Amino acid sequence: MKHKLFLLSIILPVLSSCQEAASTAGRQSGKTSSKSVPTRVSEIPPPEGCRRYNGTDTGFATWLRNVSLKKDNAVYLYNGQLKGNQDAQYAVLDIPVGHKDLQQCADAVMRLRASWLFSQGRYDEIRFADNNGRMYVCPPSPDSSAFERYLQTVYSWCGTISLAQQLRTVHWFNDIQPGDVLIRGGSPGHAVIVMDVVVNNNNMNEKYYMLAQSYMPAQSIHILKNYANKDGSPWYDVQQANRLISTPEWGFYKDELKRW
Repeated sequence: MKHKLFLLSIILPVLSSCQEAASTAGRQSGKTSSKSVPTRVSEIPPPEGCRRYNGTDTGFATWLRNVSLKKDNAVYLYNGQLKGNQDAQYAVLDIPVGHKDLQQCADAVMRLRASWLFSQGRYDEIRFADNNGRMYVCPPSPDSSAFERYLQTVYSWCGTISLAQQLRTVHWFNDIQPGDVLIRGGSPGHAVIVMDVVVNNNNMNEKYYMLAQSYMPAQSIHILKNYANKDGSPWYDVQQANRLISTPEWGFYKDELKRW
C-alpha cells in the first residue's frame, strides 16, 4: 500500500503539469473553443486567398470597413420591436435607427454616405435631391443634432426614385467597389449598399462583395447573408451574378448598380 501511495504522489503532479502545459500551448497557439465575433466590418473574414479592394473611392471604402458591429445580432424596428424576419442578417451595424419610421432602405444608404462626409468635415458635399430635382444641402458646420435634423428632412423628401436619378450607372458589374449601390427606384423600390469588396490574390477578375440594407419599416442597418452559401457567409460572387442578384428580401439586376 505504501508503494502505491508513493507512486501516486509522483504520477499526480506529473499529470497536473502536463495539463497545464497543454492549456498553455493551446493559449499560445491562439486556438479557442469558440469563434471570435467580429466587432467591425473589416474583421469579417474574406473568402480564402482574397484581399480587400478599395476601388477609386478609397476614403469611403476605408470608412465603411471601420463601421462597428453590434454585439446583439438582432434586427430591431424603429419602435424597438424585433423585426419579424431574423434570418436575413449576418451582422448588424452599430448605426442609430431613430424613433420614427423614416430611415428605410435608400435613407440608410444616404446616412452612411452623409456620415462619412460629415466625419471628414466635407459638409458642402452632403446633398440629396428629391423627385423634382430640388437639392437638400447640409447646413454649414453642423453639430450632431443639426446633422440629425437635416437627415430627417432628407428622409422625408428623398427616396429610391430620387437617389437612383442622382447616382451614376456602373456599366460593367465586375467593376463593383465599396460604396456602390444596387438600387431600383419605385414605390416600392429598394436599395442596398456595397459595404466591402475583396479580390483573389492571383486573379483580379475573381471578386466578391458584401451588401447591407435597411428595409420597411425603418430598422437596424444590417449586413445581408448570401443564401447561396451554405455556411451563411455574407460574400456574393461577382462571377455568379448572372442577370439577377438575389438577396434575402429583394432581387436586383446587374444594370441597377450605381455609384456616387
